[in-house]
Amino acid sequence: MLSISVAALIWLISLRTLSTALDPTLEGTWRDWKATHGKEYPQEEEESFRRAIWEENLQMVQDHNKEADLGKYTYWLGMNHFGDLTKEELDQRLRSLLPPIDNTTKAKGTTFKSSDDADIPKSVDWRKRGAVTEVKDQGLCGASWAFSATGALEGMHFKKTGKLVSLSEQNLLDCSQGTCDSGWMHIAFDTVINEGGINSEESYPYDRQKLCCRYKPEESITRCNSFNWTTAGDEKALQEAVAKIGPISVGIDARGNEFWFYKSGIYTKCYGEERQINHAVLIVGYKETSKDDGYWIIKNSWSTLWGEKGYMRLAKGSNQCAIANYTMYPISDPEKGM
Repeated sequence: MLSISVAALIWLISLRTLSTALDPTLEGTWRDWKATHGKEYPQEEEESFRRAIWEENLQMVQDHNKEADLGKYTYWLGMNHFGDLTKEELDQRLRSLLPPIDNTTKAKGTTFKSSDDADIPKSVDWRKRGAVTEVKDQGLCGASWAFSATGALEGMHFKKTGKLVSLSEQNLLDCSQGTCDSGWMHIAFDTVINEGGINSEESYPYDRQKLCCRYKPEESITRCNSFNWTTAGDEKALQEAVAKIGPISVGIDARGNEFWFYKSGIYTKCYGEERQINHAVLIVGYKETSKDDGYWIIKNSWSTLWGEKGYMRLAKGSNQCAIANYTMYPISDPEKGM
């Protein structure tokens, strides 16, 4: 939990309670939510503050779902482990503060272009093929870029060897220029190239903070020698890459309460018209339907408590949340047999 001083808590609580008192009928629900998510507050003032935030978020979730039940939306929200956090805290916790990508960076990789007559299946799900590891949790560290990159590397390794191994995000976090506040997936891939490989999650576990590099070359699981982009904004190219290559690392605009509290259904609402990539996820598949363009299957790194057991279905065909603007995947090193 992000720290906040007692004085600040009292001030914030006073501002909230001037207009809204805590609802006594929600006492049992609040108690159950705390127990479910292991929430404890050492000070009464802090619990009152968190309870007020939680009640506001709960009301937002309930209001949205009433409209979704009436057909206004194609997705539903749910109260999850983010329930007691403010918008400012969620912004700080979940964003990766990704820096701009310049032409020099893009020149490091090559571009995957879609084929005019590509025989692309109507649906693909790399989870069913055994190429996707369990959903992970980045915690308070904004290292979504590392989780997205390991997902693509895990899929690459599986396609080459038939073995699914959970790879180390901490390895990428410690041994690259990326931090808990900033990073790109290409930084992660560059690190694997330069270090000569990446260790497993088991041998190099996640610490949720940046530490010194402890990579062990002798325990490397896999490596890549380059990476490819797909054409920015081209969902057709992205679909073909997912079908032919495997899980693809992507950046998205994940701002807003509705994204943070997504629970189920096909998500269609981004934060606003001005899309800003601030979070990284992994596309593990897609599905086209007879009614519309269908949806992307996205693996997130916010634990199984978020979304559909850690996944989201995002509407396909209109570049929702800038899903096709920053996409890439690693190319395995054929010389190393890994």
